[in-house]
Amino acid sequence: MSISIPRGTQDILPGNIELWQQIESKARELCANYQYHEIRTPIFEHTELFARGVGDTTDIVQKEMYTFEDRGGRSITLRPEGTAPVVRAFVEKKMFGVANQPVKLYYMGPMFRYERPQSGRFRQFVQFGVEALGSNDPAIDAEVISLAMNLYKQMGLRRLKLIINSLGDKESRQAHRDALISHFKPRIGEFCRDCQTRLEKNPLRILDCKQDRDHELMKTAPAIIDYLNDESKAYFEKVQKHLTALNIEFEVDANLVRGLDYYNHTAFEIMSDAEGFGAITTLCGGGRYNGLAEELGGPETPGIGFALSIERLIAALNAEGIGTETHEQIDCYIAALGEEARDYSVGLLQQLRLAGISAEKDYLNRKIKAQFKAADRLHARVVAVLGDEELQNNVINVKDMSTGEQIEVSLDSFVPYLQKLQSKGGN
Repeated sequence: MSISIPRGTQDILPGNIELWQQIESKARELCANYQYHEIRTPIFEHTELFARGVGDTTDIVQKEMYTFEDRGGRSITLRPEGTAPVVRAFVEKKMFGVANQPVKLYYMGPMFRYERPQSGRFRQFVQFGVEALGSNDPAIDAEVISLAMNLYKQMGLRRLKLIINSLGDKESRQAHRDALISHFKPRIGEFCRDCQTRLEKNPLRILDCKQDRDHELMKTAPAIIDYLNDESKAYFEKVQKHLTALNIEFEVDANLVRGLDYYNHTAFEIMSDAEGFGAITTLCGGGRYNGLAEELGGPETPGIGFALSIERLIAALNAEGIGTETHEQIDCYIAALGEEARDYSVGLLQQLRLAGISAEKDYLNRKIKAQFKAADRLHARVVAVLGDEELQNNVINVKDMSTGEQIEVSLDSFVPYLQKLQSKGGN
């Protein structure tokens, strides 16, 4: 019986993985420029972390987590998102005490959510995200947003739309919360069971309900932006001022809410409006979470971050028709003919690789024509032909595949010769 891949997962094969590596490399390069440093947290955590950090009224915690009991009877969850684990590590490792503040971190790795698989959305997916902990400056909100926007733009995306909103401070959110309860309570029986549960626990989550999004009360629900106090308004205006100074276009959407309980003040999403991208247009989401560290047992620590799906980024590249093909290329392919030459090429190949030269050889005892075809498929810059006669004369024939020129080189100087070619860019 054959065994197939689990639903909602994918194999990323050679020929496709190179694009992933390109995206990951670009993300790391950007983070270095912005002075964000990598952090790696466990793939599984105690379930309580996500119940407290993400919020027990969220769809993630209620419906989507992969949770199991380990042999010690502990409830363990495969991480569904990256922020709570990063903040847990920040608190547990006392990173709030390091000299360089704010602490600027990024992560990249697999997340797990049990949801309906669809285009660009999987049950195991890869997230890249950043977290800046320790600053209440609106400028760092703009910096975090600009990092996300720059990654998309440097990958070639043009059909982007940034929407922002403010969820306000604690006082503003409480006023909005009371208004939402008053608005929905008389007719809450018309809403789904989840919304009925959320009314008292977290009414803001009702606005994010997919099942009841067309209900007439949704269209007339109080907007958080109308309940911002003076301090929250001033903060939001500063964020907008900084984004304008960074030449980042944005739209204010008073209906934007984030699906996690720990957000306050700035909330944002980056969307693709490319034709054919699909019904779910969100590429990236994030915002400020000034109470999460305290919720996880740490000192009062402001924070802001975002997370994006690499799969969604690739889907957006495809939707915009941006070339995503990558080609493997090697410096040298050794074509050996004759048993002695083939045996000798094993050690010669090792010399090339130890000298920093990417190289390959034939392992199928093919004829010279087939070996040249293999070299073409690998986009080899040069093909080095070695036969038993050349081996006896201590020489090897090197053919430049771009010009067709061929030169005879002594085996003693072969590696230095290729290093010299490599230093000139293969010309």
